[in-house]
Amino acid sequence: MAGKNWQASDRNAFRARVVAAPMAAMATLTAALPGRAWAASSDFSPSSYLGTVEPDVLWKVLIGGIVVCAFLASVLIWIHSALRRTKRAQLRRNVFISSALNNLSQGLMLTDAANRVVFYNQRFLEIYGMSRADIPPGCTGRDLVELRRQRGLLHLTVEDYARQAREPDGCLTELPGGRVVRAQIFRLPTGGSIGIHEDCTVQHRLERELASTKQFLESVVDQVPVCVAAKNIDDGRYIFANRAFEQFSQVPRDQIIGRRPSDLFGDATAADIAAADREAMLAPGTTYCSELVVQRGDDKRILEAHRVVARNEKNEPQFLIALFDDATERRSLSRELENSKKFLELVVDNIPVSLIVESVDDGRYLLANRSAEIILNRKREDATGLTAADIFNPREARLIIARDEAAIKKRSLLTEEHPISTKDGLRLFLTRRVTVLGDAGEPQYLIKTYEDVTDRRQTESRMAHMAYHDGLTDLPNRAAFLQALSQMIEACADTDEEFAVLNVDLKGLKDVNDVFGHAIGDKLLIEVARRVHHVARGGVVARLSGDEFGLIIDGKQPEAGRALADQLAEAIAVEFQIDGKSIRTALTTGISVFPHNGSDPASLLANAGAALFRAKAKARGSITFYEPEMDQQIRDRRVLHQELSVAIKHGELSLYFQPQASSGRTVDSSEIIGFEALARWHHPVRGFVPPSDFIPLAEESGLIVEMGEWILRQACREAASWPKPLQIAVNLSPAQFVHGDLVALVHSILLETGLSPGRLELEITEGVLIEDFDRGVALLRRLKALGVRVSMDDFGSGYSSLSYLQAFPFDKIKIDRAFVMNLGRNPQSAAIIRAVIGLGHGMNMSIVAEGVETQEQLGFLAEQGCDSVQGYLLGKPLPIAKYDGVVGRAHDDVVATVRKTG
Repeated sequence: MAGKNWQASDRNAFRARVVAAPMAAMATLTAALPGRAWAASSDFSPSSYLGTVEPDVLWKVLIGGIVVCAFLASVLIWIHSALRRTKRAQLRRNVFISSALNNLSQGLMLTDAANRVVFYNQRFLEIYGMSRADIPPGCTGRDLVELRRQRGLLHLTVEDYARQAREPDGCLTELPGGRVVRAQIFRLPTGGSIGIHEDCTVQHRLERELASTKQFLESVVDQVPVCVAAKNIDDGRYIFANRAFEQFSQVPRDQIIGRRPSDLFGDATAADIAAADREAMLAPGTTYCSELVVQRGDDKRILEAHRVVARNEKNEPQFLIALFDDATERRSLSRELENSKKFLELVVDNIPVSLIVESVDDGRYLLANRSAEIILNRKREDATGLTAADIFNPREARLIIARDEAAIKKRSLLTEEHPISTKDGLRLFLTRRVTVLGDAGEPQYLIKTYEDVTDRRQTESRMAHMAYHDGLTDLPNRAAFLQALSQMIEACADTDEEFAVLNVDLKGLKDVNDVFGHAIGDKLLIEVARRVHHVARGGVVARLSGDEFGLIIDGKQPEAGRALADQLAEAIAVEFQIDGKSIRTALTTGISVFPHNGSDPASLLANAGAALFRAKAKARGSITFYEPEMDQQIRDRRVLHQELSVAIKHGELSLYFQPQASSGRTVDSSEIIGFEALARWHHPVRGFVPPSDFIPLAEESGLIVEMGEWILRQACREAASWPKPLQIAVNLSPAQFVHGDLVALVHSILLETGLSPGRLELEITEGVLIEDFDRGVALLRRLKALGVRVSMDDFGSGYSSLSYLQAFPFDKIKIDRAFVMNLGRNPQSAAIIRAVIGLGHGMNMSIVAEGVETQEQLGFLAEQGCDSVQGYLLGKPLPIAKYDGVVGRAHDDVVATVRKTG
């Protein structure tokens, strides 16, 4: 149609040119002739009237006209020919253009200035499923749009379509079947328009897929907990940031895009980021890993960053993509985990037992502590990955593997003992195995601990033996003896059989220890035990205490018991030769008989002890059978012990004070210089209990320690209240040196009572030094360092007094009363007293004699130079109120009265 339109317009133009050519020729001719020749005049007439015109001229005019006409005709023919050639060329060009436009991939539609459709190509019809017959001649562009709307090819109004089509992106229309067409209208300079219609179904699908993929990727990247950001290489500005980066930087994403790190972080952090970016650009690989500290406000965060450089087709850096994770908490947890790991390794390595962990699947060792190296016989690092078969000898390996499999099968704790070869030889180990289950309940690991119990089992064996045997003589002890008694009673019950229980005491063991030392005493006990066991002919023999033995003898009683006691006495009477020293001793025996003297082990042994107590009281070396009245004595002694304990707690004890005076030839010339504090007990029922009864009982039971502390405190408190600064002497028991810190006790009492240390004199016996000489001397020196005075009581009654005097410088020596009482009757007593006085003065020690009861004794002591005296002649032990005048609280007449009564 467009070709026909173009042909019609060419034909009109040709016709116009043909008409114009003759007209132009006539105009030329007219101009060539004189004006009057053509003018309307009366002279004009046909040829008959040419009389006035020259014939030559007329012919010339005619010939010229013919020539002009011929020329014009030739011109017209040339023009016609040229127009036909032009028309054919134009037709060819139109056909070419029309063919080219019809073969475009886009549809075209042209309108003129009047909006009439002047052209549309074949692609236009194909896109909308139309034919040329569907478009009437003279159709306008609006009509064509309306036609499309009627056919359901457009859902917009004509105005909306025209407006959107003229926008840069054009108008997208979705056709039936899912095809999408993009229409764009452009205004032409002639006033018309051209519409371009393109089927962009594939492109639109790809765009949607691309948009969906982009949205998906952005959503995925946004959901990634790792910070992701991209920036331009040229200006370092961010072009992308995910939500994690937005949350980390605490800056909205729209404010991140287009900004540099320096706009988001501090200078130091921005400098670190820039340095890391440069390192990533220079790194040889595609990925660069780094770590940096980012200052975010007041908070410092540790980031682990991975940078990837994106390059273009010329391998030039174009974008920098950074992925980084906030590792602050992870590093903190990692440090805590590492510390926990080190702590656990330290704990595991210091567990006092061997620890091994092995895999259940293949039995390979996964973990072992340092203690396990003893069992593994190699370093634990070398044992990792090995199995029991690789480490132990075949026999032990089979045993270990079998027990491992049993523990895995049992799935609970399995404990047993078995020997394992080590570099120290075969050792006994207590092995504990426990199976660790996985999440599915299947065995995963086997934990084993090995504890070397070789020494423990040996110790337990020795302790079990010691529990029923004496450590020195290896004889059964009291517990074993009582057990044997129970067995004998059970065997003899409901029968007529009898047996005797012998309680045997070794005479003079204390003396042997004092004279020769405890080592000799121990050897003596061993020899005595050997002889006793030999005499008993394999019967039951036990060591009940330090110097007591117990025996059981069956047979007719009391004959069998006495016969054995006599045999023991004869065997022990034979002199012992120990380390070149000859020692004689004897046995004292108490005997009880079953069933007459008891039906249980405790009663039989207690009654034998009661008989022994009576035998000792009778004579050393005697043999005594139990008698019923002995029970009363034992019970009385036990009751007295209980009452003494109550008396100490309830304050039934009191202190009496006996004067100590300087030695004068008469009582009047002997000035009182101090007192000795002595304990007295007034029982609410028994009345006055003699010290000779309760003091030994207190010594035996250990109550002397508590009693001694009370005496010391009360004596110091009393002396501190005296107006006159007299001396106060207090006896100390050896038991007080053994139990507790005596020096600290004395010091605290002095501070508590306010007594000057120089006024306190502590009297000790040789027993303090006999038990533990070095310790006793050390304690005495510490006491002297407090400023108190120390004197030796009952000097001359022991065995090693001279060695004690040499080891420790006593302040005073107290001569035993036995020597003073024999003055005038025994010449040796006077000689001993002279020697002691001379010895003490030679060692710068003062001498005090106790037991002075006569004027003759006082005179002798004064004559020999004895420093001070004590006894009934000078004053009896009395309450301190009787000596108020002496201590400065009453008139001296009181003192005279006391001395007269004394």
